[in-house]
Amino acid sequence: MFEMNGILYADEPSRELEVRSARVTGDQIMLVMFSTGETRLCDFTEMYDDVPAFAPLRDEKTFEDFRIDHGILTWCDGDIDISPTYLYEHSYEYAAYGELVSA
Repeated sequence: MFEMNGILYADEPSRELEVRSARVTGDQIMLVMFSTGETRLCDFTEMYDDVPAFAPLRDEKTFEDFRIDHGILTWCDGDIDISPTYLYEHSYEYAAYGELVSA
């Protein structure tokens, strides 16, 4: 149990998920390291139909010109951003070459 702003909550406070680093690895694909310490594979081609605001990211130069602002991936001087939680939920577990992923 914890208190925040005079309100009691039954669960423990959760840390907000943040993007720590990212790099483009291929056509519309990015490896993203989250504040959990996990690195995940993000295939943006799967997100374009769900989120029309991401359409400008189809352009390779625009996609590659990202920034991380306070733990959030942004493009176009902050006009486009993506929630770290959404990004995490729409990404895939990733293991670097030579590492095994346990089930």
